[in-house]
Amino acid sequence: MANLIFQLFKGLNFSVRIFFLTLLFSLPFGFVVAKGRMSKIAPVRWITDLYIQIMRGTPLILQLLFFYFAPFYIFHASYDRFFAVILAYVLNYSAYFAEIYRSGLQSMDKGQYEASQVLGFTKAYTFFHVILPQVFKKILPSVGNEVVTLVKDTSLASTLGIAELFRVAQTSSSRVFSTTPIFVAGVFYFIMNYLVAKFFDVVERKLDYYE
Repeated sequence: MANLIFQLFKGLNFSVRIFFLTLLFSLPFGFVVAKGRMSKIAPVRWITDLYIQIMRGTPLILQLLFFYFAPFYIFHASYDRFFAVILAYVLNYSAYFAEIYRSGLQSMDKGQYEASQVLGFTKAYTFFHVILPQVFKKILPSVGNEVVTLVKDTSLASTLGIAELFRVAQTSSSRVFSTTPIFVAGVFYFIMNYLVAKFFDVVERKLDYYE
């Protein structure tokens, strides 16, 4: 059992790396995509809308396969599997975060912008100090749901042979002819999701002053 736990922790290392790198890049890029989706420039709006529809309308597992194998078949080039995994996850989750951001931004009362203008606030100051904190409070539950989903979706990286938690559990299960490694991995996922959920609960409570 000790050896199994050690092997699962090695797989957990990859899962955690995928999780944090995806959030590191998809959260800010999703905001850029959201602004493009709301752009007054029609071509920018159409392109970002198409991107969002493709990313949200096709399975993540298919996107993983595409981003790893397409460069080889199209350009006869290849790159690191882990890079392909991160690229697929970032582009996929950016599309979901973009729609969450957009819904939050568009839900804000335009009167707040007008009031800030009367008070002499610049557009940048109004956005970052008045609008954005309220938007963050509104979208936090939706962002939290996506982050919880991401924890579980890291298991899909096994499609490209990445030795993350679930793949290690599958390999161990096949080797010892037991489902125990799978159940232990399930406990690991549960603990990670519990910690993520608790983190967002704490943040939500700290933002209660916007109620």
